[in-house]
Amino acid sequence: MLDKKRILHEEETIREALASRGQSLDFSPIRKLDSEIGQLKQAWEALREKRNRLAQEIGTRKRNGQPTEDLMDESRTVNELISKDEGLLASLEAKLDELLWMIPNIPASDVPRGKSELDNVTVRTVGTPTVFPFEPKPHWDLGHELGIMDVEHTALVSGSRFSTLIGAGARLERALANYMIDLHTLQGAYTEHSVPFLVREEALRGTGQLPKFKEELFYCPEDDLYLIPTAEVPLTNMFRESILDHASLPIRMVAQTACFRREAGAAGRDSRGLIRQHQFQKVELVWITAPETSRDDHERLTSDAEKVLIGLELPYRVVALCTGDLGFSSSKTYDLEVWMPSQETYREISSCSNFGDFQARRAQIRFRDPATKKTRFAHTLNGSGVAIGRAVAAILENGQRPDGSVGIPKALVPYMGGMTEILPATKGQK
Repeated sequence: MLDKKRILHEEETIREALASRGQSLDFSPIRKLDSEIGQLKQAWEALREKRNRLAQEIGTRKRNGQPTEDLMDESRTVNELISKDEGLLASLEAKLDELLWMIPNIPASDVPRGKSELDNVTVRTVGTPTVFPFEPKPHWDLGHELGIMDVEHTALVSGSRFSTLIGAGARLERALANYMIDLHTLQGAYTEHSVPFLVREEALRGTGQLPKFKEELFYCPEDDLYLIPTAEVPLTNMFRESILDHASLPIRMVAQTACFRREAGAAGRDSRGLIRQHQFQKVELVWITAPETSRDDHERLTSDAEKVLIGLELPYRVVALCTGDLGFSSSKTYDLEVWMPSQETYREISSCSNFGDFQARRAQIRFRDPATKKTRFAHTLNGSGVAIGRAVAAILENGQRPDGSVGIPKALVPYMGGMTEILPATKGQK
């Protein structure tokens, strides 16, 4: 959420920044509501002052043995007006909040300007894509031939955009989760969390999924709870409505969860395989940090996510998203894109974002400045560390061999019980 004062006092600057995202917003309803709220507050304060004066006069008359009926009647009328104004004030403020909730974040000054993903900028490329002496197969064909992925029978259970990993496939998914968690907690500075998969509406408002992206969420109306689209939601909201000690920053958290997304706007896209599913596993990294260090912290977060791909020996690139491709809440984002041989292109496997104080303002996450003793909004960061299903797909495609087997990255062998390869279903496993 943007600061209302900043919107009202820097309207042209905000308008230009949002235009770079392809957003054209009319700020007049915000100005109108803010003016109405200001006038109503003045009237409300005047009524409160009048009520206080009447209370003093009533007390004086009582002490002097004078009648108070007329003042009591007037006080009741004033109380009714105050109650009416309070209800109207709450209604107007709720309307203003709804407008503010829908305004996206402002891009950072160093974000590349552009209209779409075609204008994203490659920052660096790591590793060299393998040149296969045969035509590489897509991971869904490999999964079927290896006997480790079942889409057909899963569709009978859950419908489209779901899959079941079996045997070595399920073990590979579990191995990746354990490898990533260990990498981030034992070699990094992250504290592991095990969080709920169901959250309240307020949590999703805090991180920016609501109200704008309600159609992407799975909702349980009987309980008024939503399935999480990412662990970013419960992790970030662990500190909602909190005032943190500056010395505790940065707070680094990691969690492995199932994630649930309707993919409402993805009809026909990535309908096969593990790239775009309704349910998938992901390891998420979340930071709560100070404004002065958030830019450097964002680079560190991105580097932490890269370590996963480096350890798995997967070719990838880091891409700076342009203004037109930024997510709603982000002020700056790096995507990590892993090489997929069957498509001969890089595909997103992690998105690492700096939200500035956008989420913290929505969720009221603050810290006390040691210099001024005043509270300030923290900055929040998050990144996939990384998407496990997409990592499974990348390992299958990049590790495939002419005989139909797939090699296991060395970093995962201890987590796979010593298994160094996955063999076709007819050959058994080593």
